[in-house]
Amino acid sequence: MFSDDAQPADEMEPAMTPAGALDGIRVLELGTLIAGPFAGRLLGDMGADVIKIEAPGAPDPLRTWGQAELDGHHFFWTVHARNKKAVTLDLRKSRGRELFLELVAVSDIVVENFRPGTLEKWNLGYDVLADRNPGIIVVRVSGYGQTGPDAHKAGYASVAEAVSGLRHLNGFPGGPPPRLALSLGDSLAGMFAAQGALAALYRRTRTGRGQVVDTALTESCLAIQESTIPDYDVGGVVRGPSGTRLEGIAPSNIYRAADGTWVVIAANQDTVFARLCKAMGQADLATDDRFATHAARGRNQDELDTIIAEWAGQRQPDDIIETLSAAGVIAGRINTVADVVRDPHLRARGMIAPHWDERVERAVLGPGIVPLLSESPGSIRNAGPAHPGQHNDEIYRGLLGKTGEELDALRAEGVL
Repeated sequence: MFSDDAQPADEMEPAMTPAGALDGIRVLELGTLIAGPFAGRLLGDMGADVIKIEAPGAPDPLRTWGQAELDGHHFFWTVHARNKKAVTLDLRKSRGRELFLELVAVSDIVVENFRPGTLEKWNLGYDVLADRNPGIIVVRVSGYGQTGPDAHKAGYASVAEAVSGLRHLNGFPGGPPPRLALSLGDSLAGMFAAQGALAALYRRTRTGRGQVVDTALTESCLAIQESTIPDYDVGGVVRGPSGTRLEGIAPSNIYRAADGTWVVIAANQDTVFARLCKAMGQADLATDDRFATHAARGRNQDELDTIIAEWAGQRQPDDIIETLSAAGVIAGRINTVADVVRDPHLRARGMIAPHWDERVERAVLGPGIVPLLSESPGSIRNAGPAHPGQHNDEIYRGLLGKTGEELDALRAEGVL
């Protein structure tokens, strides 16, 4: 997580960039942990003013997540809380509900990832929010969606990946289906939720009305599964795990270099395969009946992998990459995060980005902003609020016009 390359405060210069594409859009984030906050982060990266709302005395658990620790702080928070402001507010109290509706009146998007029915239980369903602000867009992220027989169930990424069929595709034939060492289902849902928010914002420019964006973790995992459903529907094919390769797509696998490093070589198109054969000094393989066509290579995948593995095993990884890249063949080493942080291309693209984290008074590296916009690029303006309610005065006094006496009373009531 930490790197000697992180800049100290006096060496970090504020980025002089144009306003982000979502400058002027205000987002209220009610979610915790990953899916909802990731959607909020993506909107914040593009310039939206994101206000994260945490219950008094019950901060987002993400503040304590992450495997590295420095001075008692963890750093998952740095990734998903960046570009946000933090206020505390108890939505279960009548005065907290009214204060939230005042925020809704001056906002564009609400992001929440509670179990369906939670907002309604607090009398804060979409109809109530839209009555206060007809243009409000409510982005709802849940395990199974807002409707259907399983809507009432709580959902985590691990189960969503399993129920959707995604986990069944992972691993090696005959082995248990492992999970990726990330909460993939949460991240996919966060991305689809942000996409839905942007579509709803565009639609609002035509109608003046907001709407509900209903994003399910299970459906987000299902949406990326390529042709698995039509393959089953038409041919009864139940695709399963295929280890390091895709069955019938060859060559596209990992091969061990002489020093033990794993390298990916992908050359399954006819033209690219011909270039690979020439680069390996075995140009005749491109016209060999066993490998001359896509279908033939798929049938003889094991044999082809053996040939390529023998060639790669006699060379150092840099030699493999340079030789194949020069020949127009797609190849790359399997990097650890240590390799990624040092990667000159990613650094040149701004993808290894410093976040000034006031909790530890230093820059902490994190992922850059994707995608890159040419005229209204996103930016990392802060690494997230250091403590819950950090911006209570700024938001409640500056935005809603509350007095200090009113805020003191709200604190005494446990609303803030």
